[in-house]
Amino acid sequence: MVLYGWALCGANEPPVAFVYAARVSSLSEAELDALVAEAVVDCYDEHEQLSGLFVMIQDNLAVPFATEVLGVPVVVRKVDLRSSGIVAICHRGRMRQAIGILDLPLPDPAPDGAQWIEAYQWWAGR
Repeated sequence: MVLYGWALCGANEPPVAFVYAARVSSLSEAELDALVAEAVVDCYDEHEQLSGLFVMIQDNLAVPFATEVLGVPVVVRKVDLRSSGIVAICHRGRMRQAIGILDLPLPDPAPDGAQWIEAYQWWAGR
């Protein structure tokens, strides 16, 4: 599967198209279910489940790692939990931007611990 999108460049420049491969899970449904079950054990509601998945990503994802966002090289230095969900904090020079971790294109090979992002994606139904 391939995802397509558009990026606005400058005030007088036309939008630029970009293409990147959609994330495809390398794990089976049973493996994803087991990871989610491990992350959400003893959680009473959806908010606690999200917090449990965040902790597993935070504790297991090998950061920093380099990737590209809209064709621009960035370094992911940490993850954070926001009201919108789990985000990756991406840096480029002195600039930084929070990107929803489910929207973040992962490098190939993916960093260690990326299976927890897959588990979050599975839990979120995406």
